[in-house]
Amino acid sequence: MTSATTDSPSSSSMSTSTSTSTSTSTGSGALAIGLAELHMLVRNRTVALSALLLPLAFGAGTFALGAYGTGGMLAGVQVIGMVGLGVYITATTTLAARRQSLHLKRLRSGAVGDVGIIAGLVLPTVVVSLAQIVIVLGVLAVREPPVNAALVIAAVVIAEIMFAGFAFATAGFSTSPEHAQYTTMPIFMVTLGVAIWWTVTGADDLLWLKRVLPGGGLMELTVLAWNGGDLSVVPVLLAPTLVWAAVAVVAGMRLFRWEPRR
Repeated sequence: MTSATTDSPSSSSMSTSTSTSTSTSTGSGALAIGLAELHMLVRNRTVALSALLLPLAFGAGTFALGAYGTGGMLAGVQVIGMVGLGVYITATTTLAARRQSLHLKRLRSGAVGDVGIIAGLVLPTVVVSLAQIVIVLGVLAVREPPVNAALVIAAVVIAEIMFAGFAFATAGFSTSPEHAQYTTMPIFMVTLGVAIWWTVTGADDLLWLKRVLPGGGLMELTVLAWNGGDLSVVPVLLAPTLVWAAVAVVAGMRLFRWEPRR
């Protein structure tokens, strides 16, 4: 009995140590994959164009047009358009390309788990996107500072999560990088279209529909964070956005394939 009692803490300690070691291994493996993916992203001119130049060009273009009313409306369009281009379209294209080249299959035969592989592949696009958002919104903030900077940061993080989830789902039925250019268009155009619709009509026309469509709640949240307003509606705006992100992740888990169709 004494022996069993004294062995229990040791077994528990070993279990905790093993769990910590596995988590550390997964994290370092995902980071290594992410660094390698970043190197490949920079070397591939097509992907570099969509990930690096197009989002910045979009952000600069919105400044040039100057047709989005308040600073919050401009910020909302910039966040949705830039993250849609830099994370959603780029990550979908990347995942489709890595599957077509059997890179995903080779990665899966290693020590890193499925979650670590996906995280490592998507991480570079998210980091680059965040840097771009900081630059563009920083320029806007010099001209018109946000009322609630913390809420703006939350809106950007939620946008990154939502579009990364959409990329995971869309990559499941994108058979090639070229195909991904077409499969990403519906969601990208709907989210950006809802954001632009919001700038044209504001909160006066079919507000409930804008909020439930993908990107609508996120757009209104960004406007609220930048311009100020009633914070009691924040949960109402967060709910549909987080639901869309969850739906995208669940769809991705069901649709995603690690090898090309034969």
